[in-house]
Amino acid sequence: MSLGAVLGFDVGAKRIGVAVGNGITGTASELGLIEVRDGIPDWARFEKLLKEWAPVQLIVGDPLTFDDDDPDPPARQRARGFARAAAKRSGLPVVMVDERRSSKEAARRFADQRRAGIKRRSHAEEIDALAAVVIVERWLAGGNDPT
Repeated sequence: MSLGAVLGFDVGAKRIGVAVGNGITGTASELGLIEVRDGIPDWARFEKLLKEWAPVQLIVGDPLTFDDDDPDPPARQRARGFARAAAKRSGLPVVMVDERRSSKEAARRFADQRRAGIKRRSHAEEIDALAAVVIVERWLAGGNDPT
């Protein structure tokens, strides 16, 4: 594990949630979204985030499935493709982290924040950024436990 900043990504078909993690404090925070149009991420936004946060490593959620019949579904192909392109564009090491149930955990956190008055329903797309937080936190904790 690194002690510098890391950027984490929850790759989706329409948008990519982004979070920043700190290896010293072991915490992660939402940074927002990278839009995806026609299968192509907004690489300018990606580059801006790299410049702003100067990460030492990238963490990409690996959408593994519990279904052994399809070990490489489209979502996993998309995440791996993003990871390869991000590594090439950034020159940084990329780690894939098991993201199973990260969306459910993100939805639960979002609901908790809505109840606390921190978030509103109109912020629902930010669940993707919260999923990236979960992914980074898992990596910072040193585990890929999907529970």
